[in-house]
Amino acid sequence: MRILVIEDDAEAAAYMVKGLRESGYIVDHAGDGKEGLVNAMSGIYDALIVDRMLPQVDGLSIIQAIRAAGNKTPALILSALSAVDDRVRGLKAGGDDYLTKPYAFSELLARLEVLMRRAGGDSSVVTKLRLADLEMDLLARSVTRGGQKLDLQPREFMLLEYLLRNSGHVVTRTMLLEHVWDYHFDPQTNVIDVHISRLRQKIDKNFPKPLLQTIRGAGYSLRVPE
Repeated sequence: MRILVIEDDAEAAAYMVKGLRESGYIVDHAGDGKEGLVNAMSGIYDALIVDRMLPQVDGLSIIQAIRAAGNKTPALILSALSAVDDRVRGLKAGGDDYLTKPYAFSELLARLEVLMRRAGGDSSVVTKLRLADLEMDLLARSVTRGGQKLDLQPREFMLLEYLLRNSGHVVTRTMLLEHVWDYHFDPQTNVIDVHISRLRQKIDKNFPKPLLQTIRGAGYSLRVPE
């Protein structure tokens, strides 16, 4: 699942982004309210984590703007303001939950999971990805093929999620590094080859039709073979 973190404190943002990625999420970060609003308006995220006090555009204004545009992406507000009136204003602005700083990361993660579980009842929110008999449940963080549960590591889960979201299309090594590992292309690295090999062993070995294809000279594609 893809999360947008809108937080202007670089240290706090780095801590949050790192923890979310280690938990298996694809995470983007916006460092101010203007950038955050543009990104949030895209509608590509499964959840937003929005700091209330932001430069250029404050967090509540971001949420009000996307709600006015019909965007229902679940939004968790973070704020040092803990008074009841402040929490009420955040929820009335369109926030789905309100977490005061400082917070325990485990609580942030739990609240985020609850928000996305609730959103699962909205048909516009994707909670399961499928290709043939391969199925990924984004809320349960589980993967099965032919009804058989597959044990994936967090990075393998993120890699498969990206491939499933782009099934039928070729994804390049650069795309995988930028969206799954979040760093720029290094032609010397073999990190993708290693993870693709491990993922292929888990999702294709002992199954009659291999789904993970290597497109020579281009990249990889998850597709049903012709």
